[in-house]
Amino acid sequence: MNDREFCEHLEIEVKVLRIWVEQRWLMPREAEAGWLFEEADLARARLIQDLTGPMGVNDDGVDVAMRLLDQIHGLRGRLAVLMSAIRSQDPEVQRLILSRVEDE
Repeated sequence: MNDREFCEHLEIEVKVLRIWVEQRWLMPREAEAGWLFEEADLARARLIQDLTGPMGVNDDGVDVAMRLLDQIHGLRGRLAVLMSAIRSQDPEVQRLILSRVEDE
């Protein structure tokens, strides 16, 4: 969706959206006609609204929260790759790995 549609969904002004993009809380794709947003961007924006609205989190707090969210997302991706690599191993190797994890 474009920036106008995005703002309508969230009931925010374009200047608010610009601030969020400048803060790098949202990172839309750029196209000839402007920014393009995905459903994941909409979910992030709703979280930003919750943080800055009812939860009363300031800009620094939102920045920390969004960076942590990005780190978690990255770690989940790396964990998925690791799990795929483990599943591709011989069953005995899988058991050895799982026994090490259970010992921790």
